[in-house]
Amino acid sequence: MKTNLLLNFTVDKENKKIYVEREFAASVAKVWAAWTQKELLEQWWAPKPWKARTKEMDFREGGHWLYAMVGPEGEEHWARMDYKSITAQKSYSALDLFCDENGQPSDFLPGSQWLTSFKENSSSTIVDVVLTFNELSDLEKHLEMGFKEGFLMAFENLDEVLDSQK
Repeated sequence: MKTNLLLNFTVDKENKKIYVEREFAASVAKVWAAWTQKELLEQWWAPKPWKARTKEMDFREGGHWLYAMVGPEGEEHWARMDYKSITAQKSYSALDLFCDENGQPSDFLPGSQWLTSFKENSSSTIVDVVLTFNELSDLEKHLEMGFKEGFLMAFENLDEVLDSQK
């Protein structure tokens, strides 16, 4: 990670939320595109050596992203993000959940609500992500699975993608 970029990761167990604030050295248009276009998402979403592979992507209110996190041995973990509201280059909200390859929710772990916001800050963009869980145990399971480490590693991948666009 570029050491001069803002990073905050806060767990609020009382309110069953995770707050992530991260700065990226690119315009809001480029950062927005990286979060909302499958060709770009696939380049950074998974922590290395894992890769994200999209089966379906329909970025619109009522649409979804169905994807697999593919491991180095070919193992797949499926997830989907159901888009609820979208304000272009400002924010979107979604339900994120584990599922099978057809998008059917799994019993593995309940999903979480995401609110992802984008704010231009001179020559950079600050992304705020708020994850809200129904149960504290769901939040704790996400953390035990390595959500923090994996998400922060993916952000480093995003830095590389954004650098390559300059």
